[in-house]
Amino acid sequence: MTGFQHRLSRRSLLTAGLGAGLGAAAFGLSGCSASSAGGGARESIVVAIVSNPQMQDAMRLIGHFRDANPHIDVRFVSLPENEARAKITASVASGGGEFDVVMISNYETPIWAANGWLTDLEPYIAETPGYAPEDIIPTIREALSYQGAQHAVPFYGESSFVVYREDLFEQHGLVMPDQPTWDQIREFASALHSPEEGRAGIALRGLAGWGENLAPMNTVINTFGGRWFTPDWEPVLNSPEVVDAVSTYVDTVRTWGQPGAATSGYGECMTHFNQGNAAMWYDASAMVSGIEDPRSSTVVGNTNYALAPVMESDYAGWLYSWSLAIPETSPRKQAAWDFITWMTHPDYFQLVGHEVSWEALPPGSRLSTYEIPEYAEISQHYAEPTLTSMENATQENCMVHEVPYPGLQFVGIPEFQDLGTRVGQQLSAAIAGQQSVQEALDQSQRFAETVARTYGWEA
Repeated sequence: MTGFQHRLSRRSLLTAGLGAGLGAAAFGLSGCSASSAGGGARESIVVAIVSNPQMQDAMRLIGHFRDANPHIDVRFVSLPENEARAKITASVASGGGEFDVVMISNYETPIWAANGWLTDLEPYIAETPGYAPEDIIPTIREALSYQGAQHAVPFYGESSFVVYREDLFEQHGLVMPDQPTWDQIREFASALHSPEEGRAGIALRGLAGWGENLAPMNTVINTFGGRWFTPDWEPVLNSPEVVDAVSTYVDTVRTWGQPGAATSGYGECMTHFNQGNAAMWYDASAMVSGIEDPRSSTVVGNTNYALAPVMESDYAGWLYSWSLAIPETSPRKQAAWDFITWMTHPDYFQLVGHEVSWEALPPGSRLSTYEIPEYAEISQHYAEPTLTSMENATQENCMVHEVPYPGLQFVGIPEFQDLGTRVGQQLSAAIAGQQSVQEALDQSQRFAETVARTYGWEA
């Protein structure tokens, strides 16, 4: 959901096409020899992942896995977020069997587990020494479970919060609260917006997509008292609360946001902030891996963090995890789990810290990550807001009214991939000034009505 930028400058990756049908970047990583460890047969697994910096780190470090498991060949299929979702969903839903390990989120996990598409990981976890499932952040572990059993394990997790230029706040005599309201965020954006200096008051996503602009915008809808459906599945996307929330978001980014906001996704917002071209940015807490990396950021040492802006609710963050799962169709489940274990075991975090950098540790998956001395030192500004946000990322804390669906920045129903995409396009058009917020939400309401009828709602 974060649409991470590539950190290609940090390593050289060999790229090879997998064929016109896949349209992906493939990374072949073979065992050391034809003979296998312990005399067993060699196995080849295919791992479908989302292209982001942390996964690129994993591809760089794969030699450590290969040395410990010379009988397992690993081939990565690496795709941008939207493409990865489509490819992985099509493969798993159809039982295609192309992949032995898939990177999915807490949106897909319970839905796919209910469909019988994912392997129950509890038996594998129980037989893995030192895996420490109790160390996984509780809200993430629950979000990746179905009927009490984990069907995916987190590579990294996130909530959402605000990063801001502490040096600019001091220069302008401004003080960021630990938990600001949207009214305060707008006041700060107005004070710090300086086009003549090439600086936006705030960066916000506008790029259409249920995992792009709808991620932050849904948290605004939630805290303003809005929702997509009532408990009876009545769609309410053009209710006064939703209109107020979306109008606030759209007006904020149109008035004090970055240039080209309607086409700005996570990566573009990251670039704006890292290059000193935005005074604030509200987005995924996983942003810290890029913002605090001196190799890609010019604002290291000048930033601080605050909880997601609120209005009517106690908290307003989201909850998301890029995680690894095994499709039920895989005939190589043990080899797949051996790879997943390596990628998500506490030992992996030590490996990343020593081989890549402590700033590059995958955040928000394990509590013990924040107890590593080297990481604790560099994360002192963002560890507490990260953990506080994730701990409180529940519907009870972040929503004003009850809803019939799971999820905070998404609606946890199968139809949301299409519905969210359509609504995201309408709201992106409003940000671009192509239509009014009311027009965008009236059309979104019509889309939602079609979905609501499948759940028994009648107009």
